[in-house]
Amino acid sequence: MKWPVVKLGDVAETALGRMLDRGRSNGYPEVPYLRNINVQWGRIDTADLLTMELPDELRDRFEVRTGDLLVCEGGEIGRAAVWSGSGTYVAYQKALHRVRPSADLDNRYLRYLLEHHANNGVLTRLATGSTIAHLPQQKLREVPVPLAPIDRQRHIVDTLESHLSHLDSATATLSRAKSATRAMMRSILQVGLRGELVDDDLSEGTGADLVGDRTNFTPSGDDRVWPVPETWRWARLGDLFEVSVGATPSRSVPELWAGDLPWVSSGEVSFGRISSTREHITRSAAGNPRTRIHPPGTVMLAMIGEGKTRGQAAILDVEAAHNQNCASIRVSGTKILPEYVYAYLEERYFETRRGGSGGQQLALNKATIKRFAMPIAPLATQRRMIQVWNSVRDKANRLTNELDLAQARSDGLRKALLAAAFSGNLTGDNAQDREVAATS
Repeated sequence: MKWPVVKLGDVAETALGRMLDRGRSNGYPEVPYLRNINVQWGRIDTADLLTMELPDELRDRFEVRTGDLLVCEGGEIGRAAVWSGSGTYVAYQKALHRVRPSADLDNRYLRYLLEHHANNGVLTRLATGSTIAHLPQQKLREVPVPLAPIDRQRHIVDTLESHLSHLDSATATLSRAKSATRAMMRSILQVGLRGELVDDDLSEGTGADLVGDRTNFTPSGDDRVWPVPETWRWARLGDLFEVSVGATPSRSVPELWAGDLPWVSSGEVSFGRISSTREHITRSAAGNPRTRIHPPGTVMLAMIGEGKTRGQAAILDVEAAHNQNCASIRVSGTKILPEYVYAYLEERYFETRRGGSGGQQLALNKATIKRFAMPIAPLATQRRMIQVWNSVRDKANRLTNELDLAQARSDGLRKALLAAAFSGNLTGDNAQDREVAATS
C-alpha cells in the first residue's frame, strides 16, 4: 500500500510568532523569546536569548512547548529544530513558524523531511521574495508530507539518526581540524609580531627609521600592545598611512559603470590578493584620484558585514577604487611592506570584529581604523617574517582545502542519506516508501 502524500497544514497546526514592537515600551512583563538565528538544523541555541514585552493574555498564543517544531520563515527557509524544553516560559518571534504535528506525524520525521525538501528544491519552489526568500505560513502549510504510518516514521528516523551520528562525529572532527589550522596560523602571526619568529635584521635600518617623525606613540587603555624588541616601534595606522573610505557611483547612471577601472566591493575583500573585480567604473565616477583611486600594494579592510566579511583584509594587485564598506590603507607612501600590514590585520581579525560599532549591522569606521596600534619591525626583519608566514600560510591553505573537500563529501553523504530515507532505500522497504520519492 502506498503512503498518501498530504499537505502539512492537514496534519499539523502552524502559527507565526509575535511581531516585535521595537523602541516602544508598554510596561508588559518581559519574557525570553526565540529568534530565527537561534534555530539551526536540528538544534536550538539558547545562549543569547533576548526578551520581549508580552501581555499575560498572549502567553499561551506565543508559547513554545516541549515537542514543538520551530521552522525559519526567512533566511535559510525551512531550517528547523525540535524544542526540547528549558523548564521556563519561552516565546517566539514572527521570523519563526511554530509547528505542532498531529498524532499521525512524528516531529523528528517532519524535521528531517524539511531538510530533505530544502536540499531538493521543494522549499525553494514554495518560497516568495525576489532578493530575500520567505516561506509564508500559507506556503508552509502546502509542504508535501508523505504520511507513512507513525511507527514507520519513527523507524525511518531511528535508522537515519544512527547513520547520521557517525557522520556528525566525522564532521565535528573536520571542524576541529579547521579550527586548529586557523589557530596555528594566528599563533605564527602573533609570534612574529612579538619579534620572536626570526632574528632581527638591521641591514635596512630599524623600525624607528621606518616611522621617522610621523608619530609619537602613546598607548591608551584600549590599545592592544605588547613588548617588542628595542629596534621596533609602535605607531598608529593613521599616523603612518593615508586611510580612505570609498563610495558607490549612482546605479541610476549606467555610463558611470561603463569604464575600465576595477571597483572593489567589501565582499571581495577576503584575506588574499585582488587582481580583478566583478564590476568596473569610469575614472570620473571614482572622484578625486588622490583619495579614491588606489595603487597596487594598497591594503584593503572590509568595514561592514555580519558574516565573516567585517575585519577581513586583502592586498590590491591592480589600481582600483572601492565602495564605502571598505577602507583603503595606502602603504605605498612608505617603505613598510604591504604584506606586513596585511599580516598584522590578519592576526587581529577577531579583535577588529569585536571593535565594530553601529546598529543592527556592526561596522567599523575610518576613525577607529586610524587608531589601530601596530608594531613596526625593521624592514629586513619584515622581509624575513613574510617569507616564513607565506610558507606556513601556503601549507595551512593546502590543509584547509583538503578539509573543505572532505566536508563537501560529508555534506553530500548527508544529502544522500536523507534522500535514501525518504525514498525507501534506507530502511529496506522501498515498496511502501515509493510514494515519498514522488515528492522529491
